[in-house]
Amino acid sequence: MEDRDAWFRRFHPTATPKARLVCLPHAGGSASFFFPVSRALAPDVEVLAVQYPGRQDRRQEPMIPTIGALADRITALLQDSDLPLALFGHSMGAMVAYEVTRRLEARGTGPAALFVSGRRAPDRYRDDRVHTRSDEGVIAEIRRLSGTEADLLGDEEVVRMILPVLRNDYRAVETYRHTPGALLSTPVVAFTGTEDPVAPLPDVAAWAEHTTGGFELVPLPGGHFFLTRHQDVLLRIMTERLVVPA
Repeated sequence: MEDRDAWFRRFHPTATPKARLVCLPHAGGSASFFFPVSRALAPDVEVLAVQYPGRQDRRQEPMIPTIGALADRITALLQDSDLPLALFGHSMGAMVAYEVTRRLEARGTGPAALFVSGRRAPDRYRDDRVHTRSDEGVIAEIRRLSGTEADLLGDEEVVRMILPVLRNDYRAVETYRHTPGALLSTPVVAFTGTEDPVAPLPDVAAWAEHTTGGFELVPLPGGHFFLTRHQDVLLRIMTERLVVPA
């Protein structure tokens, strides 16, 4: 069995959480992206921020090339719990969270909610080939989405370090194809930026077609990384879904 501590970061451990939220980062992202979420939700909700192999303290480990393989590894490490469990994924993380939810439901331990952000429904594709571009082309796409600070992109050492991860993650996203199967019974909440160039509103609304458990669409002003501007809204909705007042 793999080390759960390598995959899950508990930035603010609590002895008596009321719920757990597994957070899955975007392409090129890491667990630390969710540090503010963990801090804001503690102590009622314990956040498990996923650290994919190949980045930060796991940069020497082989990267995982497909969404399905990532979902398999994460699902195997999630232990059954009597606490409400939910998943939250942004962009690529939304696809991983969806596939983990499918696997959890298949083993009879479906989560209380699936929160997806900045991502089209699983069967809505674009002919994106960012992973086949030159290094300059990959960086240009990240700049377009404002996913990485401009000053970091000007640091040659940092760029060399993150480019292999970005290319791997974009390949995983762009080669993913949805496998038809049973609809989720888990409720789905989809957050999206109204000016997101890669997640148009109709494609995000199509998440409703993938669950029988109820669907809510939450459009918010902004682009692909709208969530950094509207963290309070996301946290309020997730807390309302997960924590029942005493």
